[in-house]
Amino acid sequence: MKFLFDLLPVGLFFVAILVWDIYVATAVAIAATIAQVAWLKLRKKKIEPMLWASLAIIVVFGGLTLYLQDKTFILWKPTVLYWLFALVLTGSAFTRRNLIRGLMSEQMRLPDRVWARLNWSWVAFFIFMGCVNLYVAFHYSEKVWASFKLFGGMGLMLLFVVAQSLFLAKHVEEDKP
Repeated sequence: MKFLFDLLPVGLFFVAILVWDIYVATAVAIAATIAQVAWLKLRKKKIEPMLWASLAIIVVFGGLTLYLQDKTFILWKPTVLYWLFALVLTGSAFTRRNLIRGLMSEQMRLPDRVWARLNWSWVAFFIFMGCVNLYVAFHYSEKVWASFKLFGGMGLMLLFVVAQSLFLAKHVEEDKP
């Protein structure tokens, strides 16, 4: 259910761009993200840092898109988010606080070198996704870009996670009785 809740702004953006245009879709995405945060606040739920980052970026880049009537800002928004994630993961590696390990260490035990490799693979993936977003955004129509953003991005993420799972299966340390 959380997965669908997280995808709500992207899904509404996709529907709005198909029905109207990129400017209406941008306004819808901003409103949906603000509504998500408000809903979680009202229910006294924890708001994940990723949602805060997404809110800030959609308000800034979406707001610039609407104010200046320049779609370039919203086209860059996913790339900025992906590259922000890559930057945070890179920073965590250099400060010896592997965030991937912090998120997943309760589910599995891995050698330190595997945790480091996993972290760097996520950095590379987010950099790649940012580049692919820019390519699609500036070489195809807005509707194709929106379709890629929703379905292509999700598909690439799924493939990456499956590949990571296959890699991790070889390295998981079993608990000894």
